[in-house]
Amino acid sequence: MIPEIGHFALVLAFAIAICLAVFPLYGYLSNQQGFCATAKPLALLQGLALAVSFGVLMYGFLAHDFSVKYVADNSNLDLPWYFRMSAVWGAHEGSLLLWALILAFWGVAVALFSRGIPDHMSALVLSVMGMISVGFLAFMLFTSNPFVRILPFSPANGADLNPLLQDPGLIFHPPMLYMGYVGLSVAFAFAMASLISGKLDATWARWSRPWTTIAWAFLTLGIALGSWWAYYELGWGGWWFWDPVENASLIPWLVATALMHSLAVTEKRGLFRSWTLLLAIAAFSLSLLGTFLVRSGVLTSVHAFANDPERGVFILGFLIVVIGGSLTLYAIRASKVSEPGEFAWISRESFLLFNNLILTVMAVSVLLGTLYPLLVDAVGGGKVSVGPPFFNAVFVPLTAILVSGMAFGPLAKWRQSEDPRLFRPLIVTLIVSVVVGLAWPSLLDGQYSIGTAIGVALALWVAIATVVDVVKKVVLYGGVGTTLARVERGMIGMWLAHFGLALTIFGVVMVENHTEHRDLRMGVGDSQNLGSYDVRMTDLTVINGPNYVADQATFEIYQGDALYKTVTPQKRRYNASGMVMTEAAIDSGVTRDLYIAMGE
Repeated sequence: MIPEIGHFALVLAFAIAICLAVFPLYGYLSNQQGFCATAKPLALLQGLALAVSFGVLMYGFLAHDFSVKYVADNSNLDLPWYFRMSAVWGAHEGSLLLWALILAFWGVAVALFSRGIPDHMSALVLSVMGMISVGFLAFMLFTSNPFVRILPFSPANGADLNPLLQDPGLIFHPPMLYMGYVGLSVAFAFAMASLISGKLDATWARWSRPWTTIAWAFLTLGIALGSWWAYYELGWGGWWFWDPVENASLIPWLVATALMHSLAVTEKRGLFRSWTLLLAIAAFSLSLLGTFLVRSGVLTSVHAFANDPERGVFILGFLIVVIGGSLTLYAIRASKVSEPGEFAWISRESFLLFNNLILTVMAVSVLLGTLYPLLVDAVGGGKVSVGPPFFNAVFVPLTAILVSGMAFGPLAKWRQSEDPRLFRPLIVTLIVSVVVGLAWPSLLDGQYSIGTAIGVALALWVAIATVVDVVKKVVLYGGVGTTLARVERGMIGMWLAHFGLALTIFGVVMVENHTEHRDLRMGVGDSQNLGSYDVRMTDLTVINGPNYVADQATFEIYQGDALYKTVTPQKRRYNASGMVMTEAAIDSGVTRDLYIAMGE
């Protein structure tokens, strides 16, 4: 009976979503405020219904209700409780329910925190989000219902969660990623509401910008957590492998990054209005495209869900409706958008435009590389693959160009910057970056790497320029506390993001060019030298986990004659599936990681 409550709540949420999509839009078009006023209550009711449905499914996992097919396929009596909770979104049906719940959460947030927005505009925004909910809930109910029962003979035990997913990464990575993916629907909804209402001034950018920034932050965190998970879990292929599903998260992130910068120009100067609207449409549309790639089976990926042509056709149809409908409305309305004001070639606007163009080219390049095998196969060209060599050859130079211009934007003025003294601090920054960058590889062991020199120089270029900008503001306002209180929050976010990018570039350069990798055959009592460490294998034993049996090796790591650390990598065999998994032992440091994994 309890699963039926979850299914009923899902059906109820679908009905509410239809009302949310129709009533506020009808109220706006017919100028009936009563219908517009239904938007916020309907958004809250939809969120409540989906929360009940999600809670029921989680209860099914915690209570070992194997009469529910989704629970039986993805859980087991021996599965620890925390993995049973995260197993709710560990496969296709449950992850769709999580997506719908997060979409409803964003709708609730808009309903509760949009007091400064006119009622008719918030009603239109929620109506658009309701339309998106209708599509996803219909997809779930008709092709991917997580509450399908196995009756009258339900299994006594489940098949178990995929061992690759029995990791803390599953607890945090998908929810954060979905918060970003789905959060872009808010910017999309604001853009659609502006196009529907015809009010295409800079106001919508001011309303949309905070939501876009929050969604971008979640998407960034989700991608970072996924990369970290893939780094220590060998089955995912490395911290970044240019896998199609990895690319499917990177592409909307690039467009969302461009959107954030473009929204700033539209809000401050009223420029780039048409372009900003198009970016808002593209960012969410590309998130939907990523959903199609993950769930249709058209591309091979270790991250993808099971292949199901029926599901693929449904998502493709939904994708066509969303993208086609939004672009049609854009084509009709965008010609009416005026672009007031001008700006000089050397101005903050020009640098942000440069930023947008490079980010867009990067996104299109990754998109084409990801879809090219699919397009070739569709026209009968056979199976082809596009791998890391292509993406690195295209993406790395574009990143270098983008980073080269990042230091100028914060120093430039709106409209024009004719005074060359504004950029004088960058002369010292450039000299220090180049000198240190060229010298850095000489300080490391091994052959001199020009790639390392360029990468370190670019990272320092951005980092030092950011620090200089911060110091200037602190001096101007007379202290750190005063600066934090007086500068815009967007500027603080910019400092953190730019400095974070510099650290990321530095880390990528060092990992890619200065990793020492060795395959060794060792037995108990053997010792090997690895860099400045001596690694000794002291034990090999069998241990019993909650749902697996593992061969566990014990390695003692010495620096000189002193014992530095003891680590215990494992080779696990899971009882239910028989799958063998490698659990690496990692000792993380500020400047290096020691990574030990057992072979076959």
